[in-house]
Amino acid sequence: MRTFIKSTLYLLLLLPMSFFAQNTVSGTVTESATSLPVPGANVIVKGTTNGTTTDFDGNYTIENVSAGDVLVYSFLGFVTQEVPYEGQSTIDILLDEDQATLDEVVLIGYGATSEQDATGAVQKVSAEDFNQGAVVAPEELIAGKSAGVQIVPGDGAPGSGGSIRIRGGASLSGSNDPLIVVDGVPLDQRGVQGSRNALNSINPNEIEDFTILKDAAATSIYGSRASNGVILITTKKGKKDTPFQFTYDVKTSIGNITDKVDVLNAEQFRNIINNTPGTDPELLGDASTDWQELIYQTSVGAIHNLTATQGVGNFYYRLNFNHTQQTGVLKRDYYQRDAFNISLNQDLFDNQLKLTLTSKNSLDQNNFANRGAIGAAVAFDPTQAVYDPNSPFDGYFEFTRATGSDITQQNLATRNPVALIAQTEDSNQTRRSITNLNAEWKLPWVDGLKAVVSGGFDYSEVQGATFLPITAASNTSNINQFSNYDGINRNLLLDTYVNYQNEIEAISTEIDATAGHSYQEFYSYSDSYGTEQDQERDFPEYISRNALESYFGRVSFDINNKYLISGSIRADGSSRVAPQNRWGYFPAASIGWKVQNEKFLENANWLTQLKLRAGYGETGNYEIGQDYGYLGIYTPSVGGASYQFGNEFVPTLRPEEYDENLKWEALKNYNAGIDLGFFDNRLTGSVDAYYRETKDLVAVVPIPAGANLSDQLLTNVGTAISRGIEVAVGGDLARSEDFNWSVNYNITFQEKEITKLSLGDDPDFFIPQGGISGGVGNTIQLWKKGFDPSTFFVFRQVYNEQGQPIEGAYVDVNGDNQITEADRQPYKKATPDYFMGFTNTLNYKNFDLNFTFRGSFGNYVYNNTKSSNGFVEAGTNTPSDYYSNLNANVLETNFQNSQFFSDYYLEAADFVKLDNLSIGYTIPGEKVDFRASLTASNVLTITNYDGLDPEVFGGIDNNFYPRSRRFVLGLNFAF
Repeated sequence: MRTFIKSTLYLLLLLPMSFFAQNTVSGTVTESATSLPVPGANVIVKGTTNGTTTDFDGNYTIENVSAGDVLVYSFLGFVTQEVPYEGQSTIDILLDEDQATLDEVVLIGYGATSEQDATGAVQKVSAEDFNQGAVVAPEELIAGKSAGVQIVPGDGAPGSGGSIRIRGGASLSGSNDPLIVVDGVPLDQRGVQGSRNALNSINPNEIEDFTILKDAAATSIYGSRASNGVILITTKKGKKDTPFQFTYDVKTSIGNITDKVDVLNAEQFRNIINNTPGTDPELLGDASTDWQELIYQTSVGAIHNLTATQGVGNFYYRLNFNHTQQTGVLKRDYYQRDAFNISLNQDLFDNQLKLTLTSKNSLDQNNFANRGAIGAAVAFDPTQAVYDPNSPFDGYFEFTRATGSDITQQNLATRNPVALIAQTEDSNQTRRSITNLNAEWKLPWVDGLKAVVSGGFDYSEVQGATFLPITAASNTSNINQFSNYDGINRNLLLDTYVNYQNEIEAISTEIDATAGHSYQEFYSYSDSYGTEQDQERDFPEYISRNALESYFGRVSFDINNKYLISGSIRADGSSRVAPQNRWGYFPAASIGWKVQNEKFLENANWLTQLKLRAGYGETGNYEIGQDYGYLGIYTPSVGGASYQFGNEFVPTLRPEEYDENLKWEALKNYNAGIDLGFFDNRLTGSVDAYYRETKDLVAVVPIPAGANLSDQLLTNVGTAISRGIEVAVGGDLARSEDFNWSVNYNITFQEKEITKLSLGDDPDFFIPQGGISGGVGNTIQLWKKGFDPSTFFVFRQVYNEQGQPIEGAYVDVNGDNQITEADRQPYKKATPDYFMGFTNTLNYKNFDLNFTFRGSFGNYVYNNTKSSNGFVEAGTNTPSDYYSNLNANVLETNFQNSQFFSDYYLEAADFVKLDNLSIGYTIPGEKVDFRASLTASNVLTITNYDGLDPEVFGGIDNNFYPRSRRFVLGLNFAF
């Protein structure tokens, strides 16, 4: 009996196990159209966290599947499939392309559209198209990727930011930077004091895509901040119904400078001194020192990213921790970033309410090397040793003089570059948090109507200090010098808007309408002071505030899937502008024609897209100076000057000049374009032509002395026009199971001209620009009616029969038989006539290769490194008792005196650069995917420019921090 009971219980226990058996399912996921495998497709048991992804060949295995479960197969760009599990051990899936998602969605500000329906000049650059390598600054990801967008990389300092120009910018004295919007939050790009790059708080590894809005039809929805274009950055987020995945990515890098400034060696310098009358060879040393070699080093760096992501039902998230550290090629230069990103998404009430929280938080730690060492290494006497045992300056050799019984430094002499680096302490910490909470509610009583409320918070703060010991020759006081600084920037945003999307079937028209309100407030605080024996601060901290209130609307129609009409308007009211000019109105309108959908092309199966579009819009630029430019304000006197009252010295405040009618710059923009696609978009292209006119340009102009507390005034005085053509072509040259090859090429032609620049009608009026080293207050560029804003202002050099420049001989332009300032003329410019980008991506089985070229043509650079040290007098410093090294170019010219304004120093700076070269190998696995890559950046430069680098922002090469050539080893593990 007991045995029977045991047997019965055993059978009863086995019975439920047969119903809840845990099984394993395997299979492949392929494209239905091409039969190619789909690597990285998600396979998940619906409603659970149990899931996996397909390997490189589309294979998958998923365990713990029970009868009654539903397997969900999904991948971006394909229709999701759900398959009930009924005991199958193998399930093979064919995924169909999702035409709705293949027509890629692009953001357009407070909404989105498809590439097929966009009527403005809009381009999206996705993560798979980014530049590779140890990228620290986000803008480096898209250098060379978009027509009309020129990104000049930052200098060689770790963490430095590049300069972004969309269609050349639209301002003179105001900002030419585009508006950057991150996950719906427009950023304050001014940055706190000591910040290397305002965008560094955004981890490049966490960026999903950039959407670039170029013309006013696309940007006018951002009104007074959109004249220079808009860049929308979307960061990565979790996805629905995805299994838990943990990823570790590490990149290690090394870098070195590619060249050094060509200066005289010790022997050449001795020959110059020995053969120059009035010099004293006894002042020369016995060493042979390469000062540039001593201040530069091999830069090393590492970037670590830890990422976790998962989608469970209606909740999905992504977490990322980033640690970046990098030393500079200049000794003692160091940058470190620790960042934590979080993205949380929750769908409620049957997806009627969507909540999204994104937060990007970073801590940057900087140690700044003394950049003065770069110029000092070029100019310091190469015959001197680094150290002097009798030196009072911590043992470093310095040029000195006897003052009574004391030995003091030569005030005008170049400082020992090694000492400048070793004795200067300059460091800070910068914290930043960019947070956005977004709620999207589909209103149940109107089909297609939704309301959106979005709150944004952008907060940054800095604390920094500098120290210069009394023993440093660069310290001209008789005590240790210490300074402290701190600052806060705060940006608060509240957007509320409604959006209506629906189809009017009676007239075959789709409508998309948006209307809303935005309020953004900016607060800035800064404080800096020096301490000398506990001396109290002379002046209080600086606090500034401004606010922007806006109303906006946009409506778009798609008629018969052929004809597109869109219009928008924004009203901005800014506290930065005088009350009578406070509100501005920025309308835009655009049209499009999807010709490929016309009946007469219905049999043209080879034609995927043929769209014509045109638009007009108006935008503004309110980044035209300080927050209170229209008010009379007081600022601390220059240099902390004090007035003496009896025996007491009192710090002073001085009134600033102001224009009570100051208003923002206004831009009118016309754009026409065509978008093309052939053979299911295996070949694509676009052409855009634009014309822009900016009025009320802000500039500092002379005014009658005493008329406004100054003889100069920042006011609206100018007008400028710019025009250009942008061409982009992309294609898949090969597409197969084992080998794929895609290319993208873009080229931009541009020109810009100032058409008005004065309060009167003086045709000869100009504003000097482009300060140079050499002399006092010298400039080499100008703003003048009829010329590009980057035009140089020079004398035309005369050459002998051998092609050598004749010292002091210039072209007599006006023919009056004498060389005067009237013969100095506008000539050449720093901005290119055209620039291009060319990217190739190749995949062969598990290998991938990617490289990007960039080129710039028609641009010139003023070689200030040559001109400031390229003549004998610059080295002899007669009658001083110290000498400075010279640029090796002096051996060719034999110039004895300065020729600062000669066009001899204007050099063609055309270049083609192999910016980025990356090769990788991926090893897919059932549990772990592994990828290894090797990347080189700043690989090759083809140019005739004689300086270190032809890519000089602003066109004046003056001992800037050299960029390094970097090699990066990357490893990626996905679990």
